Amino acid sequence: MLPACGDNMAAPVRIILEFGGGAELLFDGMKKHHVTLAGQEQPWDIKQLLVWIQRNLLKERPELFVQGDSVRPGILVLINDADWELMGELEYQLQDQDNIVFISTLHGG
Repeated sequence: MLPACGDNMAAPVRIILEFGGGAELLFDGMKKHHVTLAGQEQPWDIKQLLVWIQRNLLKERPELFVQGDSVRPGILVLINDADWELMGELEYQLQDQDNIVFISTLHGG
């Protein structure tokens, strides 16, 4: 039997986003955001999450947070307390209850 339309939609994904090291200033000064991402056919990945963040959370100066389709150099990304480079970076597929942390290591003088 073929699945009905919409049966292959994944459940929503609830994650926690944290911003630190000054990056929180781009998000109205809020360091922690509890987010629910709508279910979709394909699993959410970090690349899609960055687009979602830009459209829904980022309040000012996007050039200080993103560059192209990734985060700007100088922003450390942790996925569940592990460097995202160990997790597949942009291709990492988000899991329910993941904790994603963005820490700016850039400091003006």
